[in-house]
Amino acid sequence: MTAAGVSLYYMGWNLGIRSPWRNAIGLARSSSPSGTFARYSPGPILDRSPEDPYTLSYPHVLRFGSGDWRMWYGSNVAPAVGNADMQHVIKQARSVDGVHWTRDGKTVIGFANEAEYALARPSVTKIGDNLLMCFACRGASYRIGAAISRDGGLSWKRYDAEIGLGVSESGWDSEMTCYPALFWHKTRLWLAHNGNGYGATGFGLAVWEGSLPL
Repeated sequence: MTAAGVSLYYMGWNLGIRSPWRNAIGLARSSSPSGTFARYSPGPILDRSPEDPYTLSYPHVLRFGSGDWRMWYGSNVAPAVGNADMQHVIKQARSVDGVHWTRDGKTVIGFANEAEYALARPSVTKIGDNLLMCFACRGASYRIGAAISRDGGLSWKRYDAEIGLGVSESGWDSEMTCYPALFWHKTRLWLAHNGNGYGATGFGLAVWEGSLPL
């Protein structure tokens, strides 16, 4: 929310030719949180480029002050021709106005092991002077991973186990946990996430009750 209203960053999807699909990032704006959103432009504000040659997805944007906008987003670093060739990581872009973005193509969150081949849907929140990110990790099945940055999002260290969001022994999230969304409510940190079937039965809520290595 700024003086100009509310900015909504989203992913658009369309069919490809050399690759079965490709995504880009768009922007919509509204004068208030309860108002109607309108596209900023007919085309995306971030699309394929030398830094992101295949596809972009799942943007998350934080504003740190006047002239300092930061976005974390997904980017495929190999042609998407089946899961074996998918290599989807998380990168960062920066902007002075929330519209025009610069990026260097560097991976800021990569794979924890050889079984992972896709990281998606980053969600970032501030905790004091540090940043916490949760994201979906895809290997044999989806899980929720986590990472902490102490330098404003330039470098990250993963803390997947510490976040405690593995699958349950039974029930709606016994096969997968994915697509996290962090948010603060009063003084507590909450996370909404999907379960089996990418959220076929709805979504769940988790609240942080432990301590993070910040």
